[in-house]
Amino acid sequence: MTTPAMNEDLPLWQWSAVALHRAYRDGRVTPLAAVRASLARIAQANPKINAFVALRDSVLDDAVESTERFRVGQPLSALDGLPLSVKDNLCTADLLTTWGCPALALHRPAADELPVARARGAGALIVGKTNVPEFTLEGYTGNPLFGITRNPWNPLLTPGGSSGGAVASVAAGCTALAMGTDGGGSIRRPASHCGLVGFKPSIGAVARGGGLPTLLLDFEVVGPMARTVADARLLFDVLRGPDARDRASLAAAAARSAGRPPGPLRVLYVPTLDGSPVDPEIAASCAQAVRQLLALGHEVQHGALPLDLDWITSAWPQVAQIGLAALFERQPQWQRGASAKYLAMAEQGAKLPAAVLWALLDSVARLRSDCANLFHEWDCVALPSAAALPWPAEQAYPPEIAGQPVGPRGHAVFTGWINAAGLPAISVPTAPARSGLPIGLQLVGAYGSDDALFDLAASFEALAPWAGRWPPL
Repeated sequence: MTTPAMNEDLPLWQWSAVALHRAYRDGRVTPLAAVRASLARIAQANPKINAFVALRDSVLDDAVESTERFRVGQPLSALDGLPLSVKDNLCTADLLTTWGCPALALHRPAADELPVARARGAGALIVGKTNVPEFTLEGYTGNPLFGITRNPWNPLLTPGGSSGGAVASVAAGCTALAMGTDGGGSIRRPASHCGLVGFKPSIGAVARGGGLPTLLLDFEVVGPMARTVADARLLFDVLRGPDARDRASLAAAAARSAGRPPGPLRVLYVPTLDGSPVDPEIAASCAQAVRQLLALGHEVQHGALPLDLDWITSAWPQVAQIGLAALFERQPQWQRGASAKYLAMAEQGAKLPAAVLWALLDSVARLRSDCANLFHEWDCVALPSAAALPWPAEQAYPPEIAGQPVGPRGHAVFTGWINAAGLPAISVPTAPARSGLPIGLQLVGAYGSDDALFDLAASFEALAPWAGRWPPL
């Protein structure tokens, strides 16, 4: 593992966020030097992976101001001076927010979305925007505006999606931190495909406001991606917190628990859901990782997930279909620029009766109640972050997993139910595949147990470090 002390021997673009902040305070490194190293690395790596779609011209000016704050001993926060990328579905006042859609090619929001505003106000150096699939509704990353994003571990393959540009930027060393969204696994699966930590907070833990219209009910949350647990936690701690404009954030603040309970945790390991296929190397790597949880002293039991998830298979496509239909009714000019695939989805959504949405909402409410009961019995549920290793970058999804045919969500079977349930979850790297491709294990906790998950992930990281792995890019 790369510790802060060892960072001295590495180029600045390989330093962790925590190590950079410590060096800023000690006067050994400046934010200006760090952001220059970040921009140089982007110039080197982005032509190969296409992670960034826009860069901020004023980031160097911001770095000068941050450097001066550290010089006089008045940094704004632990995030001050740290290079950060922002996913291109989060509104930014000084950069276009295109959502990967041609109709929004010139869309410039009037103000930052709330999490972006919090990061900027804390002194983060927003370097630029990262690529997404159109409307962020896919598990790979590519769109008609900016093309395909590629995995730094193998540019022929996808980094996943929809936060594909975000994870590619961090995995390649372009920034230490990335901000993205997770509506059905869009942080956790890409993080697993690129060897990163990806955290999906509890619904409301990071207050939302001033963003693009929602397409996935309240399932989508803002969260961090980073190379280490400490780095991801640093960003989350700045972004988190309630805001009166987001009622869900008030509930999350009330439910927040400080950390994991003392003593061993009761962990349920779920190797598959309802017999869905899982790549054998992923299954083996996650099984090994669970044995490391045992080595940490936790109680681990293998078993099925005791939840009714049958309804998700049919309901999940309907959520996006209804969301797109509603979006295009409110914003017809965006419909005119959408790709045929999404026009067809919206047409299907417009034909669905209101009773379908009502039944879906009832199912979500029942799932959330069932999960509250589940976490009376267990402290954590562990399961693979993704069912498939990265596949060809141009393909929306792998057609087969472990020799069995699968549909568009076959690779994503482990993540969507967690969004519907509103639970926190973190993906941590495990032993890579024989090819070197990364694999991730997902740790899921009760609503409000975000801090406890970070504690567990940090102890796992200390036993099985991964930060020293870098792609051959």
